[in-house]
Amino acid sequence: MTVDAALGFESSGIAAGLKTSGKPDLALVVNRGPLQNAAAVFTSNRAKANPIIWSQQVIADGTVAAIILNSGGANCFTGAQGFQTTHATAEAVGAALGVSSGDVLVCSTGLIGDQLDVEKMLVGVTSAVSALSTTGGGDAAQAIMTTDTVPKVSSYASDEGWTVGGMAKGAGMLAPGLATMLVVLTTDAVVSSQQLDAHLRTATRVSFDRLDSDGCMSTNDQVSLLASGASSVVPDSDEFEHAIVDVCTNLAMQLLSDAEGASHDISIVVKNAASEDEAVEVGRAVARNNLFKAAIFGNDPNWGRVLAAIGTTRAEFDPYNVDVSMNGVRVCSQGAPDRPRDEVDLSPRSVHLVIDLKVGTETATIFTNDLTHDYVHENSAYAS
Repeated sequence: MTVDAALGFESSGIAAGLKTSGKPDLALVVNRGPLQNAAAVFTSNRAKANPIIWSQQVIADGTVAAIILNSGGANCFTGAQGFQTTHATAEAVGAALGVSSGDVLVCSTGLIGDQLDVEKMLVGVTSAVSALSTTGGGDAAQAIMTTDTVPKVSSYASDEGWTVGGMAKGAGMLAPGLATMLVVLTTDAVVSSQQLDAHLRTATRVSFDRLDSDGCMSTNDQVSLLASGASSVVPDSDEFEHAIVDVCTNLAMQLLSDAEGASHDISIVVKNAASEDEAVEVGRAVARNNLFKAAIFGNDPNWGRVLAAIGTTRAEFDPYNVDVSMNGVRVCSQGAPDRPRDEVDLSPRSVHLVIDLKVGTETATIFTNDLTHDYVHENSAYAS
């Protein structure tokens, strides 16, 4: 079950020739209604791609009829011509579907600084519209992949008859600030645009915004949530928010598991912090510490690197009263050695790090991965 799991949606994924590989590179998701309510969150990077600039204008009124997404080019730092390509793409989708181009979100992913072939985009839009179906979600998820090794899809079906579906792409630059790479969520529940926005921001705060693969923030990140109302069911607010959180978290964990070159998936739990924000700051400092990440790659439970990373933060704590556990073994107690390091087994892919600050009651979890030779190789040859 993917992005068209919810009633009222059609999708497609086709090869428009934007990728030299000939693989699918253009996806389209259409909301047939009766409602066309929507919300979106975007990268907090000040350097924003043309599709982000366009989509931020589109989402302002909370109405979205369709979203067109391409891989094979980020359309970022491509000047006026690049923005015209985004505009022309939205115009083509609008004309083909009989909707306003101002109700069409546009997303792009790929290499920064290269112009997209606008003619291929426009011909591709025609093909994507022709290929629309209620079972095209798998093709759409394939079409938005770049360095991904697998498509990412998820869904949630309520007992009351409404559904949430979703798809995502991303395998690197997973440190976005409220979004992560490209994500499209759909629901057939009856929910207003204002409610969608509130629920989406709650969900991204504890899912995508806690995913910090390599500390690098993309120019193109966008998470969109579209509601068709086709189920005619008004959901319980708490359950609906739970569903959005569930799908977002599931997709975030799929992104983490497919991170470029990673051999370990690492959860960093910071507990007993003075505030949630400070717990997040501490977790993110460890997640972005290359020495720690390299140690995990080498199966080395080097907890000293954890304490050194914590020490760079502004969080309240006593460095000589911190406990650190790795995969269930407390290797550091009160800032001093505890159990022997050789008791820690880091051979499994999953690594669970717990940091006890002992100054409050708040907890937060940040997710990251290790730093490997494969990550360096893949990103050194990304444009070749």
